[in-house]
Amino acid sequence: MAKMWAGRTAGDTSKLADEFNSSIGFDSRMFKEDITGSIAHAQMLAKQGIIERKEADTLCDELLKILEDISSGKLPIDMDAEDIHMFVEEELTKRVGDVGKKLHTARSRNDQVALDLRMYLMNRVDELCADTKHLIAALTDKAEVYKEAIMPGYTHLQRAQPVMFGHHLLAYAMMLLRDVDRMTDCKRRMNISPIGCCALAGTTYDTDRYFEAEQLGFEGIAMNSLDGVSDRDFVIELLSDIAILMMHLSRLSEEIILWSSWEFGFVELSDAYTTGSSIMPQKKNSDMAELVRGKTGRVYGDLMGALTVLKGLPLAYNKDMQEDKEGVFDAVDTASMSVKIFIGMISTIKVRTENMKKAAQRGFINATDLADYLTKKGMPFRSAYKISGSIVAYCIENGEVLETLPLEKYKEYSDLFEQDLYEDIDLLTCVNKRNSVGGTSVQSIEQQIRFVREKL
Repeated sequence: MAKMWAGRTAGDTSKLADEFNSSIGFDSRMFKEDITGSIAHAQMLAKQGIIERKEADTLCDELLKILEDISSGKLPIDMDAEDIHMFVEEELTKRVGDVGKKLHTARSRNDQVALDLRMYLMNRVDELCADTKHLIAALTDKAEVYKEAIMPGYTHLQRAQPVMFGHHLLAYAMMLLRDVDRMTDCKRRMNISPIGCCALAGTTYDTDRYFEAEQLGFEGIAMNSLDGVSDRDFVIELLSDIAILMMHLSRLSEEIILWSSWEFGFVELSDAYTTGSSIMPQKKNSDMAELVRGKTGRVYGDLMGALTVLKGLPLAYNKDMQEDKEGVFDAVDTASMSVKIFIGMISTIKVRTENMKKAAQRGFINATDLADYLTKKGMPFRSAYKISGSIVAYCIENGEVLETLPLEKYKEYSDLFEQDLYEDIDLLTCVNKRNSVGGTSVQSIEQQIRFVREKL
């Protein structure tokens, strides 16, 4: 196949070099953006009198037909082509003849690929943000259902203080809200058109870069042509944002894996999001959560790969930058699938509220409230702390919990204990006393739910 760039050289490369150089296998997904960008470019060329209006109309009409043919499957993308840009241009020239060769006037593949990538990723950011919002909504809906379900809260993976299950879920909703905010902010910086920067130095043609950018929905243009073709900050930034999103999903995955184990028994995942064992019939494995946890490392690798590719590149474009796409495409695809899986997994999860409450009781996580009870009766906190610890030790040794220990036994430790003790150390009371903004009381959870839904 003759090379579009043949001239300075004969354009003869080995088959292995062609395969090594080719990017069609992964950049073909940008065909819509490539064709859309080319239509805007043809319109700009006609507006500026660089090509005739009739020629631009011919180019635009045929480009729309090519777009329709690729989308419908009528025109398969030739995987022997070097890249999607060359495939579209060659197909256009086949159909309209020499006028097709005019389309590349006043642009280069360097600014063309930068344009396509920005447009493609902006569309994917919109999709990923929309899916993440659906996940936030699913978490918030589940939090409302379980705003009065007591569970042990943990520090150091040790039972610490009682919280509501809804409160715990809302912590992840807050994380994901930040993820949406980060990705939205990233898109704002991505929304700058590089087209017209050409290879690196701009062009001698009287182009209208602002018109072309406006046609494509960009908010501005790259103001330095060297930067316009070599900037991949938006790739790094998006990869970083997606890595943080995946980290949040991985943390929730870890908790779901623990909660769904026999040892915890806090939740049961739907059969739709679990697998079984080939030899152990009792098994119900949380494979989807485990895969999200595992794929997080893969996305981290995509980020580190892109950073490493770009770290030593001189201005302007270098072929190394072809390596920017596979990693960011993989990260976006991985995050998109992970979020979609989580929406279904959270929406269908069964919560074992009694198991969570029993775990909270057995963990003596109301011991702080027991000490506070004595402190409010006038005992110094350190003395109250010591007595509470002794009572907990007794309960552990004798299979008791604080809520069921008889008052007579409490009085052996202090005469300050009275019948009202049981109201103070009831887990529901303990939780609802924590009514500060952002706390775990039902009232505070309802406030958080309103906050999240307003944000959405």
